[in-house]
Amino acid sequence: MYSCLLKLPPVLFGVACLMSCSSANNKPLSIQFSPDSTSIVFSDIDPAGLWQLKNRPGIDTAHADVVSVSEVSPDDDTADMEHDVAGKLEITDSNLVFKPQKSFISGKKYLVISYMNVKFATNKKIISGQLNHSVMPQQVVLKR
Repeated sequence: MYSCLLKLPPVLFGVACLMSCSSANNKPLSIQFSPDSTSIVFSDIDPAGLWQLKNRPGIDTAHADVVSVSEVSPDDDTADMEHDVAGKLEITDSNLVFKPQKSFISGKKYLVISYMNVKFATNKKIISGQLNHSVMPQQVVLKR
């Protein structure tokens, strides 16, 4: 009779893990140049994260904890590997837009690092035992 009670906690844990799955926005974050290449547009942002950004006062060039944009030098030039790009972040209804102080240069590559939509532990990672000790940002290299 008591053997059934010993099997109950693992079953409840499994059910709780499956119930924690949500049908929320599971799309990956989209990072692209705007059509005219004057800004970088972040779309498919998790609604909860977008709400937090909208209610955060003073998002501007001190944005390193949300978004980082760096100009990447060509492979043969090792003198200056990366330059941070200064700019402002603007929040629209469903997107975040990075507008640089100086225009993006045609032919240059830009490394964009973002912590938006990043999850520490998903059910798949928990079950497969692939948890990391830190959150890994999304990195994209965009060529103008």
